[in-house]
Amino acid sequence: MPDIHEECGVFGIYSKNAQSDVATETYLALYALQHRGQQSCGIAVNDDGVIRSYRDLGLVPDTFNSTNLAKLGLGNMAIGHVEYSKYANSNRSDAQPLVVRHIKGTMALANNGSLVNSRKLREELELGGAIFHSATDAEVISHIIIQERLKTNSIEEAIEKAMPRLSGAYSMVIMSPQKLIAVRDPEGFRPLCMGKLGEDIVFASESCALDSIGAAFVRDIKPGEIVVADKDGVRSIETHCGKKGHFCVFEFVYTARPDSVIYGASVHEARRRAGAFLALEHPCQADVVIGVPDSGLDAALGFAQQSGIPYGIGFIKNRYIGRTFILPTQKQRENAVRIKLNVLKATVQGKRVVLVDDSIVRGTTSQRIIKMLRDAGATEVHIRISSPPFINPCYFGTDIDSKDKLIACRMTLEEIRKDLNADSLGYLGLESVKKIANVEDRCEFCTACFDGEYPVEIPDYIADKYSEHINKKK
Repeated sequence: MPDIHEECGVFGIYSKNAQSDVATETYLALYALQHRGQQSCGIAVNDDGVIRSYRDLGLVPDTFNSTNLAKLGLGNMAIGHVEYSKYANSNRSDAQPLVVRHIKGTMALANNGSLVNSRKLREELELGGAIFHSATDAEVISHIIIQERLKTNSIEEAIEKAMPRLSGAYSMVIMSPQKLIAVRDPEGFRPLCMGKLGEDIVFASESCALDSIGAAFVRDIKPGEIVVADKDGVRSIETHCGKKGHFCVFEFVYTARPDSVIYGASVHEARRRAGAFLALEHPCQADVVIGVPDSGLDAALGFAQQSGIPYGIGFIKNRYIGRTFILPTQKQRENAVRIKLNVLKATVQGKRVVLVDDSIVRGTTSQRIIKMLRDAGATEVHIRISSPPFINPCYFGTDIDSKDKLIACRMTLEEIRKDLNADSLGYLGLESVKKIANVEDRCEFCTACFDGEYPVEIPDYIADKYSEHINKKK
């Protein structure tokens, strides 16, 4: 139950029927992707080259209703986006999809990820006269693609030419007047898959969005691949393919929904395996194993199955409040914990408890949860974390502002245990987290937040923000 920033979800649909209700299909898919972003959302619909869009701050069901969905109308294409921002003062202009009109037509774009060279590109574009209306990387990317589009014969060729200028993570759906295009960066940091709904082609950040609309999963988009859907069918451009890539392991640990399948691996099973590894690495004597909802539950089940300690439901979750990590300020996150979770006393009272969670970032949320358990009568609380300690910033979409916000950079393991008021503390080992999904033949993992091994070069002007090394005992 971490309190980290910046994740998004994207969806796109292409129908051969010129008057399909693609807005409603997109709405339903975004509902399934709501866990990836709860600060803003948007939908853009293409009706014979005319693109209508609506975007705003808020959850999908709060933002969209029958009235504004009807105003989007029918069409043969649509893209959608859910987001939460790294900026505390997010505003509507940062919501996606972006719709950009240029001399060769109109383009709509929705992106999941973060560029490491965004600042440099933005400065170059502004010096060339470009005007920005948001603080998003998506707007930077749209300018780069349009620059190339003015010199090329097609939107897919423009994207192909633009990609070498973009460094970092991006999984995008892009809509031109005639085409729907899915694009993934050459490292494949963030998920993106393709499916079919009858004869319609759909793209989504996770397979759970396909399930929600009754679409069949076809395959994952390859790292570096451009997939084009139009009246002639589906075709792939693999100029920038060839790498195994470095998929973000934290998608399996926390971000993705447990019913999603990525690279052929069940997210639920990956988390259950993480819990089993954790039980082998950090066994303890206890009466019950509980998980922190939601992403800690699967790992807790794996821990219980491996250890033989009974599994129990330790918390009742208020389903009407979102994930606390999406809230932009620490005070908001702390207040949300109070109304999000309530301890089930019958499970923990008078018992030694193993508490399984997916990560500890700042530690404030974990402190409050452990206090709740002790107040409910738990005699011991042994905390087990199904990922290694966070000791480095992520530049690829899971944004952490600085090392001084990471508890593992400020304290030793024993100091963290004392700070949390836990009886014991154990993290999953780095080598074990790499094995939780059994996808070694299909991709490598980015584990830079745990080990500092970044798959792409980080510009000095970004890295300097994090150059202060905090001495800590191993």
